[in-house]
Amino acid sequence: MQEPVVLIPGMMCDARVFGPQIEDLSRDHMVVVAPPVCGDTIRDMAAHILEHLPSRFALAGLSMGGIVAMEIARRAPDRVSRLALISTTPLPDTPAQAAWREPQIVRASAGRLEEAMTETLPPNHLAPGPGREAVVALVHDMAHRLGGEMFVRQSRALQRRPDAQRSLQRLKVPTMVMCGAHDGLTPPKRHENMAALIPGAELVILTAAGHLPTVEVPQQVNIGMRAWLDMPLELR
Repeated sequence: MQEPVVLIPGMMCDARVFGPQIEDLSRDHMVVVAPPVCGDTIRDMAAHILEHLPSRFALAGLSMGGIVAMEIARRAPDRVSRLALISTTPLPDTPAQAAWREPQIVRASAGRLEEAMTETLPPNHLAPGPGREAVVALVHDMAHRLGGEMFVRQSRALQRRPDAQRSLQRLKVPTMVMCGAHDGLTPPKRHENMAALIPGAELVILTAAGHLPTVEVPQQVNIGMRAWLDMPLELR
């Protein structure tokens, strides 16, 4: 049995956003899914998740989950053996981005979660093609199961999130940065800049994916994650 793999889903996502990876990796790894659902800030969410994790683990985060994963790696560098950052960003919300979230928060608070989710993750942030409709349906089903109150709490946490760029420069573990070429929410250029901050990082851009490659092109993500798990622990 290899090192445990901890997966942190994105905003308003549950374990299903990593479903294909759980099925594949659980053949020879212990897989732990740790959604960021406890706490009111990124720091609180990271601290709560850390309390329930093994002593040492490989860590992968998607979107908001990647933001929480960066905070976990900053807090407990001796416990994180390797890091995968998917469809995410180390940057804090700008004032304009924080303001952009406010109408969505109002809609979610008023019971209009469907509208809030459509604004948060428009379909055009996913790759075009016949699979887009099924991914959108999954996104909305996961969101409705978590509810409007969770949407508000996670949105507020994102508004107040810290800048993680400096902590990325101090990383000393094998790191993969992955994104979809069609991601309009966290575009490839942002991932290129993020990978450039991290010593020895591997950058993977998936041409047929958008913001949720784990369910858009699951087989490609599975291959990438297995290659990440095989990266040597000692950086050159």
